[in-house]
Amino acid sequence: MLKRIRVQQLQVGMHLKEFCGSWMDHPFWRTGFVIKDPQDIALILASKITEVWIDASKGDDVPSGAPVVEQAPEPPAAPAATPVRAPIQQISAAKELERAAQICLESKAAVVSMFEEVRMGKAVDVGGARQLVEDIADSVARNPGAIISLARLKTADDYTYMHSVAVCAMMVALAKQLKLDSAQTRTLGMAGLLHDLGKVAMPPEVLNKPGKLTDAEFDIMKTHPTEGYKMLSASPGIDAVSLDVVLHHHEKIDGSGYPERLSGDQISLHAKMGAVCDVYDAITSNRPYKSGWDPAESLRKMAEWKGHFDPKVFQAFVKSMGIYPVGSLVRMNSGRIGVVTEQSQKSLTTPIVKLFFSTKSNMRIVPLVLDLSSASVLDRIAAREDPASWNFPDLNELWSGLPELNR
Repeated sequence: MLKRIRVQQLQVGMHLKEFCGSWMDHPFWRTGFVIKDPQDIALILASKITEVWIDASKGDDVPSGAPVVEQAPEPPAAPAATPVRAPIQQISAAKELERAAQICLESKAAVVSMFEEVRMGKAVDVGGARQLVEDIADSVARNPGAIISLARLKTADDYTYMHSVAVCAMMVALAKQLKLDSAQTRTLGMAGLLHDLGKVAMPPEVLNKPGKLTDAEFDIMKTHPTEGYKMLSASPGIDAVSLDVVLHHHEKIDGSGYPERLSGDQISLHAKMGAVCDVYDAITSNRPYKSGWDPAESLRKMAEWKGHFDPKVFQAFVKSMGIYPVGSLVRMNSGRIGVVTEQSQKSLTTPIVKLFFSTKSNMRIVPLVLDLSSASVLDRIAAREDPASWNFPDLNELWSGLPELNR
């Protein structure tokens, strides 16, 4: 029998089935465990969680006659079965960035925990992963540029984990662009979150090698889709879409990908989506052996890779990101240099830009935000600029407004 109780009623020996609230409101990644340490109860009491579900058939019950909030013979309904929520209102990137930064921070910790548990042979906690996808998807709905751009900023140590968060967010944004329904969008977000799970089976010295891989090492890395598929196949509740994306996100349209060398229509829409999102985040992120490419330059180069991506999926991806994604460095016709802070609603070529440098005077100028889609703004983007050529130390703060991103 499942019982919903106040957190003050928790005792060592109870089987905690589910937290009543967002995964961000408590410090635990996994649910469905017997409480053995009083410190766990202390952590829950100190969190924002006020109620939990316990399973009295798998652990201790509340004292006889003690009040409970609710009881049920079956587990609480999964999030997919909850009533349809009101549409999420879009907000500016400036308003969403701080909240997205917190989601990124919490997401990384959750993914680290998930990967570690899989490394130890445990099944993926689908319930916990679903809550994580829900919060990421909500952030994308409020403003897609915020969390996608923040997740691109990674250190070498957290690349694998934040890469999963970034691909999750981009899969959600791409699904919306392709006009897939809410259920499909969440499913694809889950697939993006799990797509690289097989990397936990890769030797650390190969996975974290700071230089170029040898042919033998690359052959080892090419087994991670298959390893991930095997791991997820053993986890209850994993859907077919996630399994497909995990196994096939490195396939290419021309048949030169791996592990099965599929081509064209042999590759599902979901796997084609995963391929685009995976590559974009990989090439725009800093790695031990190379600096990430500028977002706009990355899209230009990806467009030149014939036979790699499905053209229709790639076109939709560009529309979801913008011709000049957030964080792109651009030079204007006026000679001023700026960074893209947000996409406009009117055109892919007229984003919102923060100008901060004059090439004519070779000096910084007082930052000026221009919405290039406004009829009153005559200045236009002349070209992309390579950030490495300018080395502006506060570039991330300029587009995000978050000083800590420059550290």
